Amino acid sequence: MVAFVVHTLALVASVMVLYWSISYRGGFAWESTNKNLIFNLHPVLMLIGLIILGGEAIISYKWLRNEKQKKKKIHLVLHAIALILGIWGICAAFKNHNESHIPNLYSLHSWIGIGVIVLYAFQWHYSFIVFFFPRGSSTLRSNLLPWHAFLGLFVYVLAVGNSALGFLEKLTFMENSGLDKFGSEAFLVNFMAIVTILFGTFVILTVSAKPADPSSDEYNYTYSAI
Repeated sequence: MVAFVVHTLALVASVMVLYWSISYRGGFAWESTNKNLIFNLHPVLMLIGLIILGGEAIISYKWLRNEKQKKKKIHLVLHAIALILGIWGICAAFKNHNESHIPNLYSLHSWIGIGVIVLYAFQWHYSFIVFFFPRGSSTLRSNLLPWHAFLGLFVYVLAVGNSALGFLEKLTFMENSGLDKFGSEAFLVNFMAIVTILFGTFVILTVSAKPADPSSDEYNYTYSAI
């Protein structure tokens, strides 16, 4: 049931950020004389990539009914796609700033964002080596598993919180430029932040819940790549 809520919120958040970017912000592009279209890629890629696909990767062990090795591959691939989209999203922000002659890395949101993507990349690469290929010993994997789960959830919570901070920063900029504080776009951005936080919350609830059946393969581990 909780996993169903996660998938529903993922769909709602995806539709909302695409609708906002296309209907209110004019769409998106990698090359354009309108530099705002370049920036519009940033929230779309970060939300759909790091937050939504990253969240789906985290809960994949809980709701998929495949055997363990298939779950591991799905977990790995979803995180890889999330990481690639996240890097692309950060590149879009830098590209927009550079071509618009705006300073980079001046806000808390940008500082945390760089920290998140660096930790996410570190987590993925060391986990690939230890848990997938060439694969560490069973003792090493057993010892690192709790830290793998802890770091993964820590980075994810940080990413969700930073996305809400990003929505706040963007909305503040738009309102300072004349956007109606009680207009439809302002409400849409605020609701996107709320849906994003709810999505992250239900991801954490999903991986924190223990199966009712102690004989289940899932009973002895939470989200992991072991």
